Amino acid sequence: MALPGDVLTAREVAKIVAIGIRIERRRAYGKPTKALENQADRIREEAEEREKQRAKGRKKK
Repeated sequence: MALPGDVLTAREVAKIVAIGIRIERRRAYGKPTKALENQADRIREEAEEREKQRAKGRKKK
């Protein structure tokens, strides 16, 4: 259950953590991580946009 003010769902948090692990592993081998970083950023941005829309809907009532 999400608490008020939480932007990310449990699934999104799990995805970002998994991506973070992959990023660190790639850094250890000296490989590029930009694509994975962009993927994590995109998940966060989509979650923030969803929450903005939810908040906007709550304010109208």
